[in-house]
Amino acid sequence: MDSAAKRDIATVILARNEAPTVGAAVTGAMAHCARVVVMDGHSTDTTVEISRRAGAEVHSDPGTGKGAAIRASLDLVTEPVVVFMDADGSHDPDDIPRLADPVLRGNADLCVGSRFTGGSEELSMTFGQLIRTIGNIAMNVAINERWNVQLTDTLNGFRAGRRDALLAVGLRADIHTIEQEMVMKMLLARHRVVNVPTHEYPRRFGDSHIKIWRQWPRFVGNVAAHVVRRTRPVKRD
Repeated sequence: MDSAAKRDIATVILARNEAPTVGAAVTGAMAHCARVVVMDGHSTDTTVEISRRAGAEVHSDPGTGKGAAIRASLDLVTEPVVVFMDADGSHDPDDIPRLADPVLRGNADLCVGSRFTGGSEELSMTFGQLIRTIGNIAMNVAINERWNVQLTDTLNGFRAGRRDALLAVGLRADIHTIEQEMVMKMLLARHRVVNVPTHEYPRRFGDSHIKIWRQWPRFVGNVAAHVVRRTRPVKRD
């Protein structure tokens, strides 16, 4: 990716107690963008210090979940394209150009990494990951049927989008359901949503912050609420 393209990209890394992996995430992302912002979820380890040493701007998130952190980050960055990635080592920073390119070229307004076409080591899975994968596929089917699209992954947090469009659609979720909400509200506003293949690795340390059995009903309800909404017209740039 040339330097002109990099100037238009900010990478937002969501982190809470990810000291073992956040430094590598920051330095890897910095090779592909103008700015790296770490949204810290009030970590009690050295996540903040390591992030700053690696060259990131660090901001405390509102403390109510991943969705709130993402929404807050959109008010902090000014670059036209925003890439979101996790700090736990599951996302490969070298996939950032692949995600950002369709948005930079004007071929998409939101580009979500697809673990199903790119390859995911989580697909050699535990029972909990199996349930999450089945749920992901089922909700993809509902979204594809509703908007006549062919998306293979709508829950992957590794994604790039037009900042102005993301601000305009009115994201509201405070928790991980923002990833679904983002896809569906962009489709509701008649923006272009695409997938590109990306790889996902198992998190390298610690446990996932998503409690599957507690949060899956929210994911299902979120899809149900949006698929019955009418598409609203928007003014395209």
